[in-house]
Amino acid sequence: MPPACTLPPLILHPFSNAAGPSKLVDASRASLVLQGLLPTEGSVVEMEQRLLEGRYCELTMLFYLGKDLVRWTSQCVEMVNRNGENESGIRPESFATLLVEDPPPKVLDKLRIWGVHEHKSIFTRAFGLHALFEVLPDCECLTPEFVRHYHRFADQMFACQQQLFQFQRLRSADFEFQLFASGEYTKMLEAEWGTL
Repeated sequence: MPPACTLPPLILHPFSNAAGPSKLVDASRASLVLQGLLPTEGSVVEMEQRLLEGRYCELTMLFYLGKDLVRWTSQCVEMVNRNGENESGIRPESFATLLVEDPPPKVLDKLRIWGVHEHKSIFTRAFGLHALFEVLPDCECLTPEFVRHYHRFADQMFACQQQLFQFQRLRSADFEFQLFASGEYTKMLEAEWGTL
């Protein structure tokens, strides 16, 4: 059996600002208040606003993650084309499906170490948001219903995008790659360069 093809590393850049985590917590609390599961902490209008701010924060993080994912799928297709191995319909959607449905065990292990347990939802929505927007619109340009339920729209956009073209499905047994946070990857490169 031939060895697995090594793909470019998937490098994820930081995409959160300092207020991000607190907005996410506020949004979760506001959602529970609006559902009647926590005591009221303010008016319904205030709770709705906190919920929308948190959802837009989530949407922003996933949008920028989508940029990294799309960059990686393009690099993978470029590499396969350069090596003359792309006679069977390998497209960016091939690598998106690989990442969402069958990532290598080392990638899953790294995601678990980072505390990510729902990688399918996260990656699907990141791809879907990038399919919707080239540039992230301001929150005021989006309807409150879209912001509140962005995850449903993003999931559907990913499904639509994956159906636009025929593509070869890939298996992690045939392709391997590593996952890095950008800072981690930079330190690794600096260490390698320091030994030269």
